[in-house]
Amino acid sequence: MGDCGIIARSNGAFAGIINHFTHNSMTKIKLPSKNIKSLHSNCRATIGIAAGSGRVDKPLLKAGNKLFKTKYSCKKFPKTRGVATNPVDHPHGGGNHQHIGFPSTVSRRSVPGQKLGLISARRTGVRKIRKLMKAI
Repeated sequence: MGDCGIIARSNGAFAGIINHFTHNSMTKIKLPSKNIKSLHSNCRATIGIAAGSGRVDKPLLKAGNKLFKTKYSCKKFPKTRGVATNPVDHPHGGGNHQHIGFPSTVSRRSVPGQKLGLISARRTGVRKIRKLMKAI
């Protein structure tokens, strides 16, 4: 009987019990998406974590594996860099060498076709760690 389980069924997923309410026999659980859901306390559950939790840690190794992964999640692959394109395709495209040709930082209030690169960056460049080295 039952619906064969519908909550926290993917690899390595789990849901935790937050609170029990005895007056109305409800239980609050926290889902993997960090949402909180209320269930009746008489609902049954399997205790433990679903197998296969290290699935995303394994490297893809081949471009073909990456292709199928992005294909099933409706993403674009391969992703072409803007500097490798023609000027009609991307604002960073064109030129005799693959370089942007102007600062990559863009204002927050720039128009939509111009807003690419580092949008409203607080700072850019290599981080100086000399202050950290002196503190140690």
